[in-house]
Amino acid sequence: MGRREQRTTQAVRIGLIANILLAGLKNTIGIIGHSPALLADGINSTSDVAYYLVVAVFMRQARKPPDEEYPYGYRQMESIAGVAVGAFVIATAVAIFWDAINTVYDFLIGVGDQMATSTTALIVALSTVILKIFLTFYTRWVGEETKSAAVIALAYDHRNDIFSALAATIGILFARFGYKWMDPLAGALVAIVILRTGVMIIRDSSIELMSTKPDADLLTQVHTLIANVTGVRAVEEVFVHRFGPYLVLNITLGIDGSMSVQQGDRISTLVEDILLKQIDFLSRVHIHYHPASESSM
Repeated sequence: MGRREQRTTQAVRIGLIANILLAGLKNTIGIIGHSPALLADGINSTSDVAYYLVVAVFMRQARKPPDEEYPYGYRQMESIAGVAVGAFVIATAVAIFWDAINTVYDFLIGVGDQMATSTTALIVALSTVILKIFLTFYTRWVGEETKSAAVIALAYDHRNDIFSALAATIGILFARFGYKWMDPLAGALVAIVILRTGVMIIRDSSIELMSTKPDADLLTQVHTLIANVTGVRAVEEVFVHRFGPYLVLNITLGIDGSMSVQQGDRISTLVEDILLKQIDFLSRVHIHYHPASESSM
């Protein structure tokens, strides 16, 4: 647990520091260098800073131990943080797209800013691509290791920033060759990529908040582990509840109806011990047993 908290906190802090630096740099150079695409990307980075702070607050809440009101703990706060990230991403995408389309229209009717985009803007956009590639791989690695919905959502956002910075780079490059309307058009394309990522983040984080059937791999693992337990005739139901990265399983077993309650309890305790030892991030197992039906024997 201590290592997991340390890893997730480190991933959030590194991303926050990087986005603070990028937001200040891209907004400043975007304005001075006359690049709507880089400025749009700078606004995106500014939003990143805001929801990184939201994630940090939610993840701190998620570390609170279980209490009488929340006996399963506060781990779902991580998934709620993921939903918050997705909402921020979508709001940012809409704002950037609207502004970019207005700017393209201004260029087409001849009232747009005709000053040349600076070389510095191009360098900043290209440097952002390189930095975000590193942050994407690092954050995704931490997210998969810790099973944190919030950190995985941040990895999605870093990946999103690669595409947005790349679009800005291409737009700035074409603008320097005389196609000035390509710069704001790149900003609009950036917004579309951002919007899609926001929807994906909300979809994935929402799944974590709902009780769902176990995925095929987990279901196979449960059946395989229980199959070797003497006395179990059938695994009739398997349901899973998710609490952040942790799982709670509700399982119904079919056993020999001639067994005593004490024997049934011994079997269910053995199954519980095996599952807790073999399945990562499994917090609790609740087992109900009854006589196996003829069809399952």
